Amino acid sequence: MSVASHDDVGLTERSLDPDPIRQLRRWLEEAERAGIAFPEAMALATADARGRPSVRHVLMKGLDERGVLFFTNLGSRKGRDLAENPHAAAVFLWRELDRQVSLAGPVEPASREEAETYFRTRPREARLGAWASRQSQPVASREELEAAYRAASERFPGEDVPLPPHWGGFRIVPETFEFWKGREHRLHDRFRYTRGPDGWRLERLYP
Repeated sequence: MSVASHDDVGLTERSLDPDPIRQLRRWLEEAERAGIAFPEAMALATADARGRPSVRHVLMKGLDERGVLFFTNLGSRKGRDLAENPHAAAVFLWRELDRQVSLAGPVEPASREEAETYFRTRPREARLGAWASRQSQPVASREELEAAYRAASERFPGEDVPLPPHWGGFRIVPETFEFWKGREHRLHDRFRYTRGPDGWRLERLYP
């Protein structure tokens, strides 16, 4: 990765929180304060039952001691991948800060209650879009998509647009985290957290 560093303040084991969830939350907050658009955007990698990978960007919608939460159409490619192979990796990149965080681990479905709670926070138009879109499936034309949206709007004319049965959430339960900070001469700082029976182990890696 080519780095246009805004500073050369590096990472040390002492500067990192012993808990990677807390450290990730700290970096997210600092990215937001730095004015970075969508600091919660992450590239999500999944693979199907045959190991064929795919990747796309999604927005993280929850972070706590259980892991990293996101939502999607369950019939999308990522939804089908995770039904077949419930493991994923993700990476956040804040280029303006020369920082990157990657994580990987098994994935578990979010509860229906979690999905409904989040779905209610979305604008009506986005909720209607969730009903209209057969995500990742072929569509004959833009007109067909817009017709499906109009049909959803007529079906749910008010603000009460319910959660579709084909829409829900997943939580990555990380087994590893890597925190990366760009430094001069490509001598970057890179630390890996590994989950063990007694908690998290932290070690420095060659960049």
